[in-house]
Amino acid sequence: MDPLQVAIIGGGPGGLLTTYFLERRLGPRCEVTLFEASDRLGGKIVTRSFGQTPMLHEAGAAELYDYSSSGPDPLRELIAELGLKTRPLQGPTVILDDKFLTTDADIEAHCGPETRAVLQKFMRKARAQMSPADYYESDWQEDNEDPLARQTFEEYLAKVDDPLARKYITVAVHSDLGTEPHHTHASYGLQNYLMNEPDYMQLYTIEGGIESLPRELIKRIQADVLFNHRVEKVERTADESYRVYARHKGELVTEEFDFVVVALPNNWIPAIEWGGSLLAKAMHDHHAHYDYPAHYLRISILFEQPFWRSLIPGGYFMHDAFGGCCIYDESARGDHKQHGALGWLLAGDAAMNLANLSDEELIRQVLDSLPRALRFGRELFLEGKVYRWIGSVNGKPGGFPLREPDSRHLPEPVEHPWLFAVGDYLFDSTLNGVLDSADVVAEWIKEEIEYVEQEASN
Repeated sequence: MDPLQVAIIGGGPGGLLTTYFLERRLGPRCEVTLFEASDRLGGKIVTRSFGQTPMLHEAGAAELYDYSSSGPDPLRELIAELGLKTRPLQGPTVILDDKFLTTDADIEAHCGPETRAVLQKFMRKARAQMSPADYYESDWQEDNEDPLARQTFEEYLAKVDDPLARKYITVAVHSDLGTEPHHTHASYGLQNYLMNEPDYMQLYTIEGGIESLPRELIKRIQADVLFNHRVEKVERTADESYRVYARHKGELVTEEFDFVVVALPNNWIPAIEWGGSLLAKAMHDHHAHYDYPAHYLRISILFEQPFWRSLIPGGYFMHDAFGGCCIYDESARGDHKQHGALGWLLAGDAAMNLANLSDEELIRQVLDSLPRALRFGRELFLEGKVYRWIGSVNGKPGGFPLREPDSRHLPEPVEHPWLFAVGDYLFDSTLNGVLDSADVVAEWIKEEIEYVEQEASN
């Protein structure tokens, strides 16, 4: 029989991974057409260089998450399979009120023994409520019943009776949440706070930039990639296939497919017209269930030298500016001898509110945010780059209540059983999550195609 046709809408990580898994499992038994609205693949994975030096910096996804200490880690396995090398990322420092807090002794010296004791108690409580095993492999039904999922992270933090300890926790976690504590639940807040514990997970990056990952995937796929094809409508036809309408150079083009995979960020789903009242309602409900937008701004600055390293170890540090931001030592991602680069990651309301400012004003504001001991670094400024990611991630991954994992990927199972959704917002807003999502859908399509082939042979 002829190969079945699969349309994948979106050339970001979800679309590329789904394509890669499908072709690896089915080979010529399916043909994939990948619709991408822009002129590049990779979505939120963007690695760029400065104009004055070839030094790379991450303009999109900033780090990857290593779960291998708790169990199998498919993303690490894929990166190794693709022949990519990795580098660990560590960041023990939090800056509060111009004080550099790297160790417990620093916290006690600058904040007092009471604050240190409260923070230690908070960590013990967090670990008791969410073990490494729970962190690695959660049960969606148990998670829905968990009291942590039924209160906001702000409500949880309100029980921390030391204001300075509460500020420390908020600053440490804010950039990972991408939203404000009152917009997400306590469970997600604790997950992100426990990221700093090595027996829960560790952070790493890819040598040569994280965009090396999609580049290697692109080399290995055979799909027909349609750049600058913005999908405007999807509908089911009378013969139970799917018709995809895309705008290319002002013209509307159509193709028909057996399967459709919607590998878009959740905030892009309403931009497509979904044909028929049943599918339109299902896609509206799907979008609404996961509609917890979180926001990021990335401002990367090139300096004459890495002037901060005598005071701050590691590849990143947290700073109480902008409600709590993460600042990456971009030059620590490679072996750079001369220049230095810092990348500010602003999150939540600060990112959304400042996004409309000019690049020049944003660069000025982050330079002015340097702590007092490092403000001389403004005189070493060479170049700045700004990247806006408003609404690009999910502040409450999986929505609430959580749905059974398979059903998350099938918005309308009755009359549209071969139209799937893939995305990190269905799991945990990480590349690990989008890989899991792509794997679920690729396996599902494989099983459906094998069933069709078996029926055709009988």
